[in-house]
Amino acid sequence: MSKNFKIAVLPGDGIGPEVIGESMKVLDAISEVFHCTFEFKYGLVGADAIFKTGNPLPDETLELCKESDAVLFGAIGDPSFDNNPDAKVRPEQGLLKLRKELGLFANIRPLKTYASLMDKSPLKHEIMNGTDIQIFRELVSGIYFGEKYTDEEGQYAYDVCKYSREEIAPIVHMAFKEAQKRRKRLTLIDKANVLDTSRLWRKVSKEIAAEYPDVELDFMFVDNAAMQLILNPKQFDVIVTENMFGDIISDEASVIGGSIGLLPSASIGNENAMFEPIHGSYPQAKGKGIANPIASILSTAMMLDYLGLDEAASKLRSSVEFAIDNKYVTIDLNAQQPYSTGEVGSFIADHIKFSEKSYYNFENVKIGKSTIV
Repeated sequence: MSKNFKIAVLPGDGIGPEVIGESMKVLDAISEVFHCTFEFKYGLVGADAIFKTGNPLPDETLELCKESDAVLFGAIGDPSFDNNPDAKVRPEQGLLKLRKELGLFANIRPLKTYASLMDKSPLKHEIMNGTDIQIFRELVSGIYFGEKYTDEEGQYAYDVCKYSREEIAPIVHMAFKEAQKRRKRLTLIDKANVLDTSRLWRKVSKEIAAEYPDVELDFMFVDNAAMQLILNPKQFDVIVTENMFGDIISDEASVIGGSIGLLPSASIGNENAMFEPIHGSYPQAKGKGIANPIASILSTAMMLDYLGLDEAASKLRSSVEFAIDNKYVTIDLNAQQPYSTGEVGSFIADHIKFSEKSYYNFENVKIGKSTIV
């Protein structure tokens, strides 16, 4: 297997360039330890691309992504567009088009809680501790991509939600295969008591379930699922759902672990894959060195999985966990003794290279000092 990889890097807007910079730092450490090479090529996307080219996804960026082995994505979004509902060209259009053009039909969001961060969760310890969920969200169909219309007077509008068997089956198969590797339980979240599209999802999922007899398939209406995620998140193993429900449910799930700055994602297609933190551009934190880079770094670990670098991915995750356990984290996770975006990235990269033989004095780190000896 090749150990030379072409990576398209799309930093985007807000804190995107800052957190992506820490992923680059970590990949340099991975390259050194595991004897692989990453060729990085950068592209414009989102508001940054609009300001420079007038297009949220320039053709050059799209071609760069298609020619690469994987895409690392930062974030998109800018207040100048968020506060202007009449804007015809918007940063988000670039991301939606990128997903569609690359055929990224499956968005995968893992949620794993850390024992050392239990006090950061809004949920009680006994409710959230031990939560480990994989959410599979269909990404390129449904209401976000259906026909849209607003009449000239602005008095009437609609958004069409459509799904076909061909759009549902691939991600359901992917979710079943993941469940086979885990606790062998798959939950389809839908609204089948009201929506025809949800009834089609149930029909197709039931048919596919026959191919995976070792996996238990159950169903849950989306409103109940939103409650159950708060009441008893540990009941879930693998979740699969349509585009809009997946968007909402995965964002709700993100707060269980204590910070949205911890959660990575992967968007997978038949030929392409993109990896990005779920936290958005967070423009208020831009340039302040306070953004949590861990979601981007864990997204990088998912990219290493995808590239077949399993040992490197495992080492990266253990290094992240070491940083979290030793409270070497940003202000969202440790307000009393916070470290900067760059310091956290450097700490994780150093642990990848040296583990406990690092030049960091870990006893001092544990008591909240950053002394180096």
